[in-house]
Amino acid sequence: MSVDGMKFETVSLERADDHVLLATLDRAEVRNALNTQMGFDLRDLWTELYRDAGDVRCVVLTGRGDKAFCAGGDLKERNGMSDAAWRAQHALFEQMVKAQLDCPIPIIAAVNGAAFAGGLEIVLGCDFAYAAPQARFALTEVTLGIIPGAAGTQNLPRAVGLRRAKEIILTGRPFTAEEALAWGAVNRVCAEGALLAEALETARAIAGNAPISVRQAKKSINASEMMDLKNGYDFEIEAYNRTVPTEDRLEGVRAFNEKRKPVYKGR
Repeated sequence: MSVDGMKFETVSLERADDHVLLATLDRAEVRNALNTQMGFDLRDLWTELYRDAGDVRCVVLTGRGDKAFCAGGDLKERNGMSDAAWRAQHALFEQMVKAQLDCPIPIIAAVNGAAFAGGLEIVLGCDFAYAAPQARFALTEVTLGIIPGAAGTQNLPRAVGLRRAKEIILTGRPFTAEEALAWGAVNRVCAEGALLAEALETARAIAGNAPISVRQAKKSINASEMMDLKNGYDFEIEAYNRTVPTEDRLEGVRAFNEKRKPVYKGR
């Protein structure tokens, strides 16, 4: 089954364009809180995009409504959970995180409201993020007797730096969209009402580029955080060489010389 044939209880999917998938966290009545079912749904979505993305070349991930992107873990569901049940649920969330980080398709977060705790961690797991003016952010786990467990202690320092990440995580205090922009947690704060349009515009720009090139570039950029310059460059050359024998490379050069827009086919 391709991603187009998938149906989820807590995540709504729609095609925003031929090659752009809009995924919406769809539990507005509880501020799109992350429950067990959403863990299954997001894990399966990212896994399917890894297995068979079809003609999807970029994903925009947002939340339903204008109050919250995702308020974090569903604490009503978690209230009174046994240690065993908590660990089992968290193992699912770990699978969800790993599947998101492994997804070869670029993912843009369109943060429409509060992104707290696991909600912010989902944002940080995307390739980059745009935010609405009313968006708010926090990693509140230490105020609840736990710590970030969806790669927050890993992805936040990579986005905002070690010292800023320590302040955010150790205090649990919320911060604004403008602060998120200044600190590097988001790429852009969009004008009121313009968030989704701007995120989709960027997604269409990405989707219009050669898909093999985009995937290989994403893979190489991600590797840069885990390697020294020499090994990172060697990795880049391997990723580069994957694009050389493609039809898309020939089409890109041909279209440039013919002064037209290229038509990429992902092969």
